Amino acid sequence: MFIDDDFLLKNETAKQLYHEVAKRQPIIDYHCHLEPQLIAENFRFKSITELWLGGDHYKWRAMRANGVAEKYITGDADDWEKFYAWTQTVENLLGNPLHHWTHLELKEYFGITKLLTSETAAEIYEACNQFLANNEVSAQALIRHSNVKFVGTTDDILSDLQYHKQLKAETDFVVAPSFRPDPILNVHKEFAAYISKCQKIAKQKLVNYVDLKAFLLERVSYFHDAGCKSADHGFSEFLYQEASDEQIEGIYQKGLQGESIDREELAKWQGRIMTDLASEYAKRGWIMQIHFGALRNTNHKMFVDLGPDSGGDAIIDQGDLATNLNTFLDCLNTNDELPQTILYNLNPFYNELVAATCGNFQGNTQGLKSKLQFGAAWWFNDHYDGMINQMNVLATQGLLMNFVGMLTDSRSFISYPRHDYFRRILCQYIGEKVESGHYPKDEKILTKMVEGICYTNARDYFGLDR
Repeated sequence: MFIDDDFLLKNETAKQLYHEVAKRQPIIDYHCHLEPQLIAENFRFKSITELWLGGDHYKWRAMRANGVAEKYITGDADDWEKFYAWTQTVENLLGNPLHHWTHLELKEYFGITKLLTSETAAEIYEACNQFLANNEVSAQALIRHSNVKFVGTTDDILSDLQYHKQLKAETDFVVAPSFRPDPILNVHKEFAAYISKCQKIAKQKLVNYVDLKAFLLERVSYFHDAGCKSADHGFSEFLYQEASDEQIEGIYQKGLQGESIDREELAKWQGRIMTDLASEYAKRGWIMQIHFGALRNTNHKMFVDLGPDSGGDAIIDQGDLATNLNTFLDCLNTNDELPQTILYNLNPFYNELVAATCGNFQGNTQGLKSKLQFGAAWWFNDHYDGMINQMNVLATQGLLMNFVGMLTDSRSFISYPRHDYFRRILCQYIGEKVESGHYPKDEKILTKMVEGICYTNARDYFGLDR
């Protein structure tokens, strides 16, 4: 058995913390990309290929790197052919977190503990599909099986949220929308077409920036009434500059006309939008989540053929990140309009910078612990070394004890073992610190730390029921 009960746990403290504390904690998955419609309709999965490979650009990238033709990735190959192509890739994934995740998922949802190899592929494919045929493996069943108490989806601000409203009355777990205004922030990309969609919802022309701001605040209210607790924002570079009302109006009109927007104008536009929205988030008690550092759609041919989120993204560098980030947060803080904030950085080179920035703005009148959070190791950092690095930086620059922990950031209903993966790494990390004498071997303190990072910190930070 590759994934045994003590997988990744190499000392007695780690084993005790995992088995007696971490393992039994519920999951708060406060940021993911699950489809609310599939949850509301309780979609039943009938094929392991559909459940496992559909929409997963992490796997797609690995398969391409292994020489698999696109036909067997996103093309018209049948389910078995795609599964077998993935299996051949898994054999070559040693060192990649996908190898661990794959076997954790097989064990957790199908009870399969054999290695997935070319030799075992047919047997495991048949066993998985037989299990799916004989059991009601649905979206809601998978969430319940994984002991998930809260799911935070990522939703376009124009969504009618009908499925969230439906789920609010029907499920014993919470599925809450997250407000995602990226198309508004991207005044330099297909902005006019998106404003046209906004005008249909608003049922009026959004002639100027004042109109747009009023519409955005109306959408915040709409999301709030549907149970929204956070907003999420995705940036390549995080930019911020102050701007006059006249400058913002000029940039808005250029965006409507499809005119070129330079970097300085983009910084002013995004700075104003984020400042206006963040002020409203603070009034509503929302959490502001900011993801930055992704260079999107670098493979133009792939983007044309397959669209976004197909595996053509990379990590970006940004020389003026510290100035932009600190100036933005300082502006909000000076006006007492800084909401609870989680910062996720994709470029690990900036980990110390981001963690130190969080430390600058922790003071608050609400008595919140770590109001600003250095978010979990994200995307290209979502692996053993990346998680250890993020926790090391957070521990030295802030309070690891107050960390809100892991999220899936996934489109898959069987990605919840990533929380288990994180918990094992966390317990091993703490165990090593205890065994080496860096942390005290105090059961009460260590239990508090593990419970908090795995569950209670996120529960309290997002204001969820106990």
